[in-house]
Amino acid sequence: MTARMTQVIALALIVGGLIASAIGGIYAKHETRKLFTELQRLNVERDRMEVEWGQWQLEQSTLATYGRVERLAREKMSMRPPVATEMTLLEP
Repeated sequence: MTARMTQVIALALIVGGLIASAIGGIYAKHETRKLFTELQRLNVERDRMEVEWGQWQLEQSTLATYGRVERLAREKMSMRPPVATEMTLLEP
């Protein structure tokens, strides 16, 4: 093999490596952008779910208030507090 042939092969290997490196860089940049877009989408979904969770907590606390429970017990179940004659006191 001549020196000229060795130089051509070395140059071809360098150019091939350069092209492979450029393609690898482009692929890495593309993946980074794709993953960043997915991260942004997931952050938006997380924020939406946190708002929904807060709304559920507020609704639960509203539905469980003493006044509402008492009103429902009176209206829907016809419940009432006992009168003194219906109570029995137990001595320890």
